[in-house]
Amino acid sequence: MTQSEAKKANKDMNSGLEKIVVNVGVGRMSAQPGFEEKTLPEIIKELGIITGQKPSIRSAKKSIAGFKLRMGTPVGLKTTLRRSRMNEFLAKFTHTVLPRVRDFRGINQESIDANGNLTIGLKEHLVFPEVSPETAKASFGVEVTFVPKFRNREKAIELYKELGIPFSK
Repeated sequence: MTQSEAKKANKDMNSGLEKIVVNVGVGRMSAQPGFEEKTLPEIIKELGIITGQKPSIRSAKKSIAGFKLRMGTPVGLKTTLRRSRMNEFLAKFTHTVLPRVRDFRGINQESIDANGNLTIGLKEHLVFPEVSPETAKASFGVEVTFVPKFRNREKAIELYKELGIPFSK
């Protein structure tokens, strides 16, 4: 298969997927001393290595005393992947990352909402092959959301099966 045929096949395969959003919540970690100077840059660096692009910092929009949260405090990181980076991430996620998850028996189809968005949460980012457990200074969970171009749950389930996402029986 030539390179142009491979690009066309890849484009046809992923034509139904609009974007992949990768989120990391850092709300609990932000209470630690030295979080913004030491831990946050490490998390940004590792998420950048995982996704291939720099994540944007999401800050609290208002103060909530019950959660000891102040307005402007970083509460998460977000990266939106499109086109070639999305395709590379999808291939890596389905073929390398999911098989490395402990006790993985497939994704429940109820993780797909009415609009067809599939959200998968991972407890540790260490299942990604780019991250070395020996050098990782912070451990955090990752949430990956697949967003299809159309807003139909049934079509989205068919698309995810074509893309090779393993569902539980």
